Amino acid sequence: QLVESGGGSVQAGGSLRLSCAASGYTYNRNCMAWFRQAPGKEREGVADINTVTGRTMYADSVKGRFIISQDNAKKMVYLQMSSLKPEDTALYYCAADRRSCYSLSAGAFPYWGQGTQVTVS
Repeated sequence: QLVESGGGSVQAGGSLRLSCAASGYTYNRNCMAWFRQAPGKEREGVADINTVTGRTMYADSVKGRFIISQDNAKKMVYLQMSSLKPEDTALYYCAADRRSCYSLSAGAFPYWGQGTQVTVS
């Protein structure tokens, strides 16, 4: 089970930190990722992290503004979002895969949280 938290409303230029807590499924989750979906748009990959090596990957739209990190002991993954823009407004999802990260696409991830809303005005 994946449970997201930390969403909310913020003004443009502000920051938020999203958290994702993993439970139940706690082993061999080699890739964790954040996705987002705005109304009327497809779900897009934001960032992923290999939980073994710590390697990260970001979508071009968030590079330099967002940071994905993890705390394996707590089975947590975070997304620190800075310099937020109105176009970052979306429902943000945490996703997991037992395989190593190979594609920041929704179809590559079998496990999903329910999402947390981020609104930037």
